[in-house]
Amino acid sequence: MEKDEFLTITKTGKGIYKEKGSKFFGFIFPVENEDAVKKKLEEIKATYHDARHHCYAYRLGPEEEKFRMNDDGEPSSTAGKPIYGQILSNNLTNVLVIVVRYFGGTKLGTSGLIRAYKTAAEEAIENSKIRKMTIHELYSIEFNYDLMNDVMKILHDEEIEPIKKNFKETCTFTLGIRKTKESKTVQRFEKINGLDIKKLNNKISS
Repeated sequence: MEKDEFLTITKTGKGIYKEKGSKFFGFIFPVENEDAVKKKLEEIKATYHDARHHCYAYRLGPEEEKFRMNDDGEPSSTAGKPIYGQILSNNLTNVLVIVVRYFGGTKLGTSGLIRAYKTAAEEAIENSKIRKMTIHELYSIEFNYDLMNDVMKILHDEEIEPIKKNFKETCTFTLGIRKTKESKTVQRFEKINGLDIKKLNNKISS
């Protein structure tokens, strides 16, 4: 993939693994921040309140800025780590994977737990819908009407569709510029005399 591309999911997925009476229910959700992670965890814990463990892992940010693993009472590294391993194996971000365990009365041992949590997470991912996303930086450009042809040529050349257009005394466009094309595209706009370009403080993915 290009440096400004990443993989995430657009559809939740579920999986299940059974061994020696224990049941492991896997879930994967698209999330964009830690508040969304917290909300989904609360929902799953409320729905499966009688389960012994609610283990999870998540990875956030189009450039994979944040991640966390949680064993929720299982032996260290037997749950959160194998769950996170499946996120990494599929190169996903902006996802939360939760595996809920109902204990069947027989201990599975370290290797058995790792296999169970890995498989439940793997099935959930397989049953979701993975999509490639592209990172765009947001910009605002302002210009007079007589510069429209110059602006439209750049937009056409760089395959940019304005997110928002405002036509008053001057024209103001909000643009999402693909990250790998950002420097080149901004330089082209800066060469147009009378055009003002400003970078906005956020990104979008599409």
